[in-house]
Order: sequence, then C-alpha cells, then structure tokens
Amino acid sequence: MTQPVSSKIGVVIGQLGTPDAPTAQALRLYLRQFLSDRRVIDYSPVLWQPLLRGIILRTRPKKSAKLYARIWLEGGSPLLVYSQRLTNAVQAQLGDRFRVILGMRYGNPSIAHAVATLETEGIDRMVVLPMFPQFSCTTTASIYDAVYGAVMGKLADRKRFMPVVRFIPPYYDHPAYIHALKNHLTEQIAQADHPPDKVIISFHGIPNRYIRTGDPYRAHCEHTTQLLAGAMNWGADDWILSFQSQFGPEKWLEPYTDKVLEGLHHAGIEHPMIFSPGFVTDCLETLDELGNEGRAQFAEGGGNPDNFRFISCLNENPDWITAMVCLINEHASGL
Repeated sequence: MTQPVSSKIGVVIGQLGTPDAPTAQALRLYLRQFLSDRRVIDYSPVLWQPLLRGIILRTRPKKSAKLYARIWLEGGSPLLVYSQRLTNAVQAQLGDRFRVILGMRYGNPSIAHAVATLETEGIDRMVVLPMFPQFSCTTTASIYDAVYGAVMGKLADRKRFMPVVRFIPPYYDHPAYIHALKNHLTEQIAQADHPPDKVIISFHGIPNRYIRTGDPYRAHCEHTTQLLAGAMNWGADDWILSFQSQFGPEKWLEPYTDKVLEGLHHAGIEHPMIFSPGFVTDCLETLDELGNEGRAQFAEGGGNPDNFRFISCLNENPDWITAMVCLINEHASGL
C-alpha cells in the first residue's frame, strides 16, 4: 500500500549525541560508535580499532561515566534534555506546516530513527539543521553522512522512494546567530557581580592536520569570534580565542584552553569569563570541561576560583529559537 504523502515539511535537528546513562557500560557503547566514525578519527581501522577496543574502551568509559554523573539531570543528559526542549520550542514557533524532530549522530534518539519517523508519517521533504554553526568534517559532515545513509538505506533494502533533503549550510556568520550570542552574553555580564577583565572564547579543537588538508573550521571559528567581539564592542585586549578537548598525540588547534586558563592569573587576569559559542546546547564539554575543570585550571594557576565565571550555552534562549526558526524558514523556501 502506498503511504499517503503529507503536506508538512520535516525538520531534523541534528545533534552530536550522548550516552543513555552515566555508566561505564553506556559510555562504552557510545564511545565505540563515536570514536569509530572516520570523520572523527581518520586513522586506518587496521591500526585504530585494535587500540580503540584493546585500550581506550577498557579505560576511558569508567572515567567518562564519573564526569557525566556530575552533570546528569533527572530527565537524562543535559544535551538530550535541552535539545528536546529546544526542538519542542522550535516546533511551537514554526506551527503545523512543519514537523520538527530531534536526531542524534551517536546514541539515541538516532538520526536514522528521526528520518524513519518522518518517512512513516508520509513526509517527503526534509530540512536538516546541524547544531554546529561552524563547519567541520568531524561534526557537520558526519551529520550529512548519517542523514544520507538513513535516507538512501542499505543497498539490500532496495528502497523505492527517497525524500528530498535540504541541508542548512554553516551559519557561523548569520546575523540572527550573532545577535543571539550578543544578547545572551550581554544579559549574563549584566548579572555578574564583577565585570570580566578577560573573555575566553573557547571552541572544541580538532587536529591541525585536518585544517591543513582543507577543513575550514578554524576560519569559521575566527570569523564568529570577530563578529561577536564587534557586536559586543570589545577591544583586542578584552578577549582571547582558544580551543579545548585535545585528544591523542597529534598537535591540535592552539592555543589550548586549559593552558590559557592556567596562565590568566600570572597575566594579571582575576575575573575571567569563559563561553563557547560553538556549542549551542550545554553538554559535558561545556558544563564539566569548562565549568568544573576550567575553574580548577584557573585556580591551579593561582586565580581565585570564586572569580571564575562560566557562561552557559544558548540552550533555550528566545533569540536562539528565533534564529533557528529564521534559518529553517530561509532554507525551506520553495520546498
């Protein structure tokens, strides 16, 4: 029987992903999927998989589970909870013409499940909004892979119909995104007991080798930061760009956030503020790596941890919801 075609446009909110629970078992499943993605780790599987399965997945899950437990919410991981709330808010703003659904690249609910749900509902036109303003092969391109794989299906499935898919391009310089960042930071600074004497703008890092071979990520991060600094009327000495979460023996994008934080007190900075515009939803890398570990790193360098201020991601900020709706409407035009 032919599935009735819906007049609605499907919208897939593409997030990175999260484990199902703050346990070593759940982290092992999640990290195995995440670290097996060759968009993320591009080493030959012949060399990488024995290291991943023989060492990393035996040691890292237990440690990561403890970190997740520090930030876990009653409804699940922060990234899942905030992303679902955001999805619901965007649905409410867009109205009945659209069907908005969350899909995770790793973990649940998966992108494959999101696409299958829309197809089951008879939706044959989809817009995909990756939750990564700055393009990287390690994030945005991996979302593309997952969506294409879900839409096309396995060759053995012999799907007879595939929906039309349109990807929203990187929006690192989109006025609505920059406006949301500006208003969010302005509000947070106004609520602080002391104005920051340095703003650290931290992005997730990637290996330098990826940039040398064509990834535009660093240029996008720098462009976003320059636009944000201009919108905030910051001088050159008011902020610094850095990169976090380096992993493995390769050189990653510098300066490293942890080294920057450790050196602030020595440089005369006593009231730092840290914010990561590359993450639009709070997760382990923001709440724990920047919020908890970042505070400790500032203190290790001699700073007063009580003076360290971590700024949350946009999450459900009304201006960010407006920006998402704007992006979706712009790119759904003509479907």
